[in-house]
Amino acid sequence: MTTGQTFRPLPFMGVIHVNNEAMKAGWIMGDPNWSNLGQGQPEVGDIPDAPARFSELKIDPSDHAYGPVEGIPEYRQAVADHYNRLYRKGKRSQYTLENVMIAPGGRAALARVGAALGVGRLGYFTPDYTAYEDMLTTFSRVEPVWIELAASRGFRIEPSELEARVEKDKLGALLVSNPCNPTGVAIRGKELAAWLEMSRRRGTTLLFDEFYSHYHYTPGTDCGVSAAEFVEDVDADHIVIVDGLTKCFRYPGWRSGWVLAPKGVIRTLTAAGSFMDGGPSRPMQRAAIEVLKPDRADKELAAVRKHFRAKRDMTLAKLKAMGVKFPAEPEGTFYAWGDVSGLPAPINTGEGFMRRGFQHRALTVPGEFFDVNPHKKRGGKSPLSTFVRFSFGPPVPNLTAGLDRLAEMVKSSR
Repeated sequence: MTTGQTFRPLPFMGVIHVNNEAMKAGWIMGDPNWSNLGQGQPEVGDIPDAPARFSELKIDPSDHAYGPVEGIPEYRQAVADHYNRLYRKGKRSQYTLENVMIAPGGRAALARVGAALGVGRLGYFTPDYTAYEDMLTTFSRVEPVWIELAASRGFRIEPSELEARVEKDKLGALLVSNPCNPTGVAIRGKELAAWLEMSRRRGTTLLFDEFYSHYHYTPGTDCGVSAAEFVEDVDADHIVIVDGLTKCFRYPGWRSGWVLAPKGVIRTLTAAGSFMDGGPSRPMQRAAIEVLKPDRADKELAAVRKHFRAKRDMTLAKLKAMGVKFPAEPEGTFYAWGDVSGLPAPINTGEGFMRRGFQHRALTVPGEFFDVNPHKKRGGKSPLSTFVRFSFGPPVPNLTAGLDRLAEMVKSSR
């Protein structure tokens, strides 16, 4: 007697795990009586000084058909123009549509990258984005190499130290979110330029997840953070940038992501997409072109930075008053990465804080989920077990209510 093919068990990770556990405690997505300070989603409604939200979608009959796996040419060119305008003014080498691939969301873009990578050693960091663990586990041609970023050093690594690790560990590529999810650390300016100089010297591919590129709060800067600013030759430099409309333009439900890279890399990623996902939605790409028009895009960027900076400042103030510590205050993203070890038990661990938070109708994400650990090769207690990722993505009234309920939780636990 034959039996069917078995499926390996896949655990829910990060935010999905939190959401599932919260549902057991009575949470329903969208319930205004709860505050989701866990999910990585910005508020999607109107915010001060931002363009009005899209409310209608007109579909051309031709867009009912399949589209190109790499995206429609008009949208690809709009993405290239967006980067050239923000980061490459006056530079000889400019991005074109051939340097851009559109994917049905950020995870799909990252999955295409993972599927297209050849055999080699890829450096990754902790703490960093939870989904990287699945990516580094799934694509077995890639050998993941761990680089720990310590709280005592503000979760940073000096460029010279990074280059030494690249040489010592024979790394062919590095994967990093910048600004970093969850810490909010932003590699920018001379530091970011040094990373790209190292890449050129070593021939090391840098994979930048820039989904929070517009969420950058350093005074005196008019645009976000992107490695595109320091690329010398868009077709020669080993730089791959992943971003989309999800965070920076606050349209996560559109599932529209993109990759910028040398033309040859884009062709390879397109081939990967042809069997993995088949390509993005044509109607949503048409709408996305409107989102990227310069006047609208610039107003959105400026509004996001102003509005979310105010929410960041309020979030940090309230969490510090509770006794949460911050080895590195967020320079970017819409997350606050806090150490709760000084709070009373059982809320002095990320898991304990999350569980007790459910009783106060608030969701948070335990820090250990950002301890990216492919194949679970590292055993023992996670050094991130006392950290919590707090999202200040929700609208101000809901965010404030959630933080105030957490303050009551901490007060009642003392």
